[in-house]
Amino acid sequence: MRRPFYTAAAAALLIGLLAARRARAHAPDTYGLGARGAAMGGALAADATDFSAGYYNPAGLAGATGLGLSIGYSYASNHLRANGRDTGARDVHGIAGGLVAPGEVLGVPFAFGLATFLPDDGLSRIKAIRQETPRWELYDDRLSILFLAANVAVRPLPYLEIGGGVAFLASTRGRFSVTGRADALSPYDSALRHEVDADLTSIRYPQLGARVRAGELGFVGITYRGEAKLPLSIDAQLKGIVDFAGIEVPLLYELESRTVDAFLPQQVVVGVSFQRIERLRVNLDVAWVDWSAYESPVARTRAHLEAEPPPEVPLDLPEDPRPTSVVPLRFEDRLVPRLGVEYLAFAAGGPREVAGQGGRKEERRAIEVPLRAGYVYERSPVPPQRGATNYIDADRHTMSLGAGAVLNHPLDELPGSLRIDVHGQLSVLPEVVVEKDNPADFVGDYRASGTMVSLGATVTAAF
Repeated sequence: MRRPFYTAAAAALLIGLLAARRARAHAPDTYGLGARGAAMGGALAADATDFSAGYYNPAGLAGATGLGLSIGYSYASNHLRANGRDTGARDVHGIAGGLVAPGEVLGVPFAFGLATFLPDDGLSRIKAIRQETPRWELYDDRLSILFLAANVAVRPLPYLEIGGGVAFLASTRGRFSVTGRADALSPYDSALRHEVDADLTSIRYPQLGARVRAGELGFVGITYRGEAKLPLSIDAQLKGIVDFAGIEVPLLYELESRTVDAFLPQQVVVGVSFQRIERLRVNLDVAWVDWSAYESPVARTRAHLEAEPPPEVPLDLPEDPRPTSVVPLRFEDRLVPRLGVEYLAFAAGGPREVAGQGGRKEERRAIEVPLRAGYVYERSPVPPQRGATNYIDADRHTMSLGAGAVLNHPLDELPGSLRIDVHGQLSVLPEVVVEKDNPADFVGDYRASGTMVSLGATVTAAF
């Protein structure tokens, strides 16, 4: 009589998980937001003035030259391996976009901006894995997924821009309940009622930034992104009567699971954008990421089974399972350097007058083609996995290329520009060898390596 009921309990947990499935890794952190940012290695803390400033540095919104609308699509294919076998890390794909709306209040320029990344295969996915099972902790279904940021920026001085706002991520809560009467010998005669309740809730964290014009040299930017935790709560209850050959046994099974489904560490980014040389921009960002505050994703569960058999029926119930002993992670903080280069390789057509920063009018060629490249080095924050845990990670080297096509003042109805940007990105995670203190434990020693490929495009219309 134990097996049917524990099978039903496992089914209850599985259904509870599926009711809130399909969360994605935090795409902006891992792959960048928008094709221009991805092509330049995400080094835009001092050089983002379109919708992507809502992620890279909200202060840059004040540098927008007019109302801007952007929409794009990106696809990242992840090939992460352990002992030569693919670990099943899911691909990440979805829609990125947003808007920038500049204006003035009492003569002070300001701008409002929205930025979002929306996975196109659902809002949330959950994947529960034991801490002993090898998995790529930072990339295998790491974070939520629906990313949305709303920010406001102002330019109180001609050389200073300040911005801030709130970013939102999606979190999941779920409850599953089964009540009624189950016939052990004739399952189709059972009368069971099922109730599922799952919902998405928002988790908010702050974003702040500033950007300073350094004369003719370019800009200096600094931004702060707060910490965010995505708690996952699942409750399951089975309550009813099991009829076994005319013997009725009231049963009650309760299950609670609590975990941090995703953790986004706080970070501070300092960047410079050198724009002194005509047609050339060289951007350099350095980010401090607080990985030492990372919390274990291992679930804390509680399960309890009660039964009231007739006195003449002996029933030996198992003890409640022991709570999981969660091993501390002890991740390390890291500094992430990013380099981005943009060069205006081609310009043709008669000069067109368009709005520039600060409300100034600028003359630009009718057609412009910028070329871009970027590089990022991310040292692994995961310590050697010599004990029971198997959180796989490796240093990540990311190389990116991209290009754009800009049509300046193509129509009277579009006095700004129409821009199409594309990017390609390759991340290489060199092989790491994990040597266990006790190779006989669980999986033993193993090797891991991987590659990640991302492609995308963004279209922006500036009025």
